[in-house]
Amino acid sequence: MSKNISYHVTKEGGTEKAFDNAYWDEHRPGIYVDINTGKALFSSLDKFDSGTGWPSFTKPIDDSAIKEKTDASFGMVRTEVRTDESHLGHVFDDGPNGMPRFCINSAALNFIPYEELEAKGYGKYKGLFPYKEAIFAGGCFWGVETLFQQQEGVVAAVSGYAGGKTKNPTYKVVSTGLTGHAESVLVVYDPSVINYTALLNLFWRMHDPTQKNRQGPDVGSQYRSAIFYLDEEQKAEAEKSKREFDAKGVFGKPAVTEIVPATAFYPAEDYHQDYSDKNPGYACHALRPE
Repeated sequence: MSKNISYHVTKEGGTEKAFDNAYWDEHRPGIYVDINTGKALFSSLDKFDSGTGWPSFTKPIDDSAIKEKTDASFGMVRTEVRTDESHLGHVFDDGPNGMPRFCINSAALNFIPYEELEAKGYGKYKGLFPYKEAIFAGGCFWGVETLFQQQEGVVAAVSGYAGGKTKNPTYKVVSTGLTGHAESVLVVYDPSVINYTALLNLFWRMHDPTQKNRQGPDVGSQYRSAIFYLDEEQKAEAEKSKREFDAKGVFGKPAVTEIVPATAFYPAEDYHQDYSDKNPGYACHALRPE
């Protein structure tokens, strides 16, 4: 986003072009923050398509986060929406079901996706969303991410690093196999659509969990099979699921999958995210038939 348009909007009270801005058609879950201060302002849960070409919300996250001011410019009387530092847009009374319509300039905002809230210091806002999380490692994270992304009820799947001790690891460092991390995927899901048990069943089907510290041609502890549980309920479900997998004898030997408590999850570099979308035709994992 151009810094010039952000300055024009937030400091000079300008308006950016409709249908030609960053967030009018943004549908991912997350929050929108003041581009100048980083203060949380709006949630995707309250965003709707107003047909105007600008991001529209029915309410702010917190009423105290914004101020309303009469704006008599351009020969009309409107209600300006702003913070102490920034002009944001205007509010109107024609929102859905009699609610307000906060018409906000994208140039006044930064969007923080749900899966990045913790890492970027907005973890407390995760409670706004009705989602749960799971962390799996099953070899190359590109393939694991893609297969989870394809499932109904999965809100996001993020490639990253889990299970190690080095803070803020990079792909290059993890690839040495010396940091203790595994290439992993953080799965954000809607439990009203898909549950943890279903995710576990998919996990067993998308890789060979009987291979120790490798998947196919990828060799090293960073390619190990692992389930990083976030609470005792996930631990119990994962252990039960592993017993059921072993009982099927799919590969003629038991899984070597680690079931261990989750520690810090570090999202991988941007070029690893949505890798299959960026490289059509590439595939390193496939789901086995049930």
